[in-house]
Amino acid sequence: MGAFRPAIENMAGYAPGEQPQAGKFIKLNTNENPYPPSPRVTAAIEAALEHGLTRYPDPVGDAFRRRAADIYGVEPDWILCGNGSDDILTILTRAFVGEGQLIRLPYPSYTLYRTLAEIQGARFEEVNFAADWSLSSSFAAAAGGLRLVFLPNPNSPSGTVAPPAAVRELAEQLPCPLLIDEAYVDFADDHCIDLVRQCENVMVSRTLSKSYGLAGLRFGFLIAQPHVIAELHKVKDSYNCDALSIAGATAAIDDQVWLRENRARVIATRERLQEELARLGFSVTPSQANFVWCSHPAQSAQSLYERLKQQRVLVRYMQYPRWGEGLRVTVGDDSQVDACLTLLKTMV
Repeated sequence: MGAFRPAIENMAGYAPGEQPQAGKFIKLNTNENPYPPSPRVTAAIEAALEHGLTRYPDPVGDAFRRRAADIYGVEPDWILCGNGSDDILTILTRAFVGEGQLIRLPYPSYTLYRTLAEIQGARFEEVNFAADWSLSSSFAAAAGGLRLVFLPNPNSPSGTVAPPAAVRELAEQLPCPLLIDEAYVDFADDHCIDLVRQCENVMVSRTLSKSYGLAGLRFGFLIAQPHVIAELHKVKDSYNCDALSIAGATAAIDDQVWLRENRARVIATRERLQEELARLGFSVTPSQANFVWCSHPAQSAQSLYERLKQQRVLVRYMQYPRWGEGLRVTVGDDSQVDACLTLLKTMV
């Protein structure tokens, strides 16, 4: 077998959160929704199965695009479907960034962005957030070869948000496309879809993994101006979304009543989790996502993570060389959060 490309041999690869396959754990580490999805999803998938799986699916997912277009106030040709929003990020990197060219991302943020740059043989530039998790002025600075900027909003691991006015100002200064990754935005107070209409270089990605409870289905989408979507269709895999995921995703997004009720439950638990962590002495970053970022002045975050894991409670330990360490705790249901808090009370 021939040698792999040097870029592949030299990279570490993306490390997903732990997904234990044996034993029972309380999983508060990968930002999954603790509640079952809309019952319409199961019905839609069962109906799709009745039609059989012998034929290829719709290559562009028009059923989903039509329903999503109604909800978000655009036309269907403004929407690109993906096998999770990670697929969307991959398509964008392949389409806009060549070998040796530059991707910019905030730090700390979603580490897959860096991995995608490495796979492409591209360079990446990580620009630190300010101490309050706001965007620093250097995030909009000109740079040779800059081809794409990723902005997770809300950010992970912090759960913080750059307001639309700040994002627009950033977009107007950048000489390249800006992808606003809104994976967690359904738990936030605002979004940036309006900026897609106002700024040609702005694109917004979404996922159904978090707020719709469909992490196992793998479905995401992009909203961008139609001429951008048309070019991206050239890059995506021919059938990147299967028939069952298109059916399930369309049913999920159609049930906006379920979404509103689920959002309210998660946010109520999030607020309680933040308050209780603060009472235990944690430094807590106010979150607009379905997770909370925290650290304790007297306890190592890694030690707390390990001790919780010994009790079969998983949270995400994250350590950033230029930033520090902390715990990212997913907002589970009330019983899961209570179990985690009860254990933490014995540890701090």
